[in-house]
Amino acid sequence: MRLPLELPKLPTGRFSRERLTPSPRARRPRAPEGLSAAVVGGGLAGMAAATVLAERGLRVTVLEREPFLGGRVAGWREHLADGEPFDMERGFHAFFRQYYNLRALLRRVDPRLERLRRLEDYPILGPGGSVESFSHLPALPPFNLIGLVRRSASLRLGDLRHIDFRSGLAMLAFDMERTYATFDHRDAREYLDSLHFPPHARRMLFNVFSHSFFNPEEEMSAAELLMMFHFYFMGNPEGLVFDVLDESFSAALWHPLRRYLEERQVRFRLGQSVTTVAPRGEGGFRLQVEDGEPVEADAVVLATSVPALQRIVSDSPGLLDAGGRAKISALALTSPFAVWRLWLDRPTAPGRHPFVGTTGLGVIDNISLYHLFEGESRRWAARTGGSVVELHAYGLPLEADEEAVRRELLGALHQLYPELRDARTLEERFLYRRDCPSFAPGSFRERPTVETSSPRVALAGDFVRLPIPTALMERATTSGFMAANHLLAGWDTQGEEIWSVPRTGLLAGLPLPGVA
Repeated sequence: MRLPLELPKLPTGRFSRERLTPSPRARRPRAPEGLSAAVVGGGLAGMAAATVLAERGLRVTVLEREPFLGGRVAGWREHLADGEPFDMERGFHAFFRQYYNLRALLRRVDPRLERLRRLEDYPILGPGGSVESFSHLPALPPFNLIGLVRRSASLRLGDLRHIDFRSGLAMLAFDMERTYATFDHRDAREYLDSLHFPPHARRMLFNVFSHSFFNPEEEMSAAELLMMFHFYFMGNPEGLVFDVLDESFSAALWHPLRRYLEERQVRFRLGQSVTTVAPRGEGGFRLQVEDGEPVEADAVVLATSVPALQRIVSDSPGLLDAGGRAKISALALTSPFAVWRLWLDRPTAPGRHPFVGTTGLGVIDNISLYHLFEGESRRWAARTGGSVVELHAYGLPLEADEEAVRRELLGALHQLYPELRDARTLEERFLYRRDCPSFAPGSFRERPTVETSSPRVALAGDFVRLPIPTALMERATTSGFMAANHLLAGWDTQGEEIWSVPRTGLLAGLPLPGVA
């Protein structure tokens, strides 16, 4: 298809973030005296909800089944073979600039965001030495897209003749209602096939992106993928680079945030698992805790993993109506992922990037050099002369063999970073997990929202359906803020401001051919 000579005039005012005012009719700055809330789950969603509720004056109890906070971005203390302590985590996490609500949570303990360090680039490495870079691109869409296509070595001018631009325009015409109505029944692979990108260009420009959400393309909603394109690229006014924490999650976020909340009278019960939540006849709820004292509260936020939520709701028959129970029961998990952290006896070559994405090289999806950005690893490397390297693989088959995954990851590392081929592994930690939510085709309308049939029970987590484009850590945090706002509105109390990238794409609503 030939490119049109002139696009329709672009709507104005879509290049900046948007604010959602919570409960505009709420009058109280603080909740009425004596109210209490129980937050089940101490990850980003639960801690975000606990923060807002405690700041509005509620007595909050956070119950977390693990002995540490963080959920899927947790950090916990372990020891190397020589006895040196270190903070282990579930893998590298990027703080993109449009993670407005996550950054608002972090500002509670780091007002100037001094713990965040900007990465200048995160190259994509592919077969045969191919590289794509995201540095020095224009920040605003669609100029970021134009800049990327113009300088991409993976896309030649002649390739443009074969691309289906009508399908591609769906990326620029994102709208929550229309995009999900049109594309949610299709899978992401089918949509990417419809673009007719050359295989190498698709691999370098799209595959890394789609793999980053843990869901395999053939098992992921095309609408969800288009929302991700909008959130990270086509509707993101902050640019494509991101920041990283300069210390571990435990040191930079979880320990300070726990202290912040304890100063506001929040009680933490770690290592305790909630079994049931039952409404009390006189109002409020009673939470039964395995091997622990029960908790009573006026309101409840359920911010657990999907399996834990399903178990609690199934064992609490009077908590939600049949429709809410059915939606929670229908939630599913996506494919497993692996994280392998290596402490090696030699350094990486000068000039290596702290983080790179990979594609077309087997199961490996990215490589993080922790000694180049994280303080604890940097200090270890300075003392020993070694390096701390982390390898990720997403969307693994359910029957994946751990040893085969290790061999493939290590082979890719040696291919890309040959200076490490003869390195000796001094220490290692290998994590294999399957606990990320699935975003399967056709599932959007059936996912639960923050609100439930009970006005005093709210859900939070990255599995919930939200009214704004958001993803990963930002989706979890936003859901926690929204859960708290929902409960506070019932007491006529002002909630937390919610920020979002523009909620519609540049061409949303325009009569473009082939775009619903």
